[in-house]
Amino acid sequence: VQLVESGGGSVQAGGSLSLSCAASGFDFDDYLIGWFRQVPGKEREGVACVSTGADTTYYEDLAKGRFTIARDNRKRTVTLRMNSLNPDDTAVYYCTATSKYAGWGCLQRYHYRGQGTQVTVSS
Repeated sequence: VQLVESGGGSVQAGGSLSLSCAASGFDFDDYLIGWFRQVPGKEREGVACVSTGADTTYYEDLAKGRFTIARDNRKRTVTLRMNSLNPDDTAVYYCTATSKYAGWGCLQRYHYRGQGTQVTVSS
């Protein structure tokens, strides 16, 4: 199983970034794909996730109105467009996969996680 994130980097407050996740090694169509983030010393938190059919999206309050998640099942990729970034968004962002058969909320738990990509927002 591989979830490979890309697109992280440094941006000034108010700016935008797009993260991408490329998936391989598992039945992509059977998994909700999402993003979590974590700051050292703090609990991880869900950001956004998208259903297997790409027709339903879920966002934590921190992301609503600013972030947009989308998936392409043919390409096995998921993107997270982040706008209006602020320093509180600084974290390592992880792409995650949650089996549709588990009955878990995809913003709470996951089966697989990538290595992460750093996002740094300066004021």
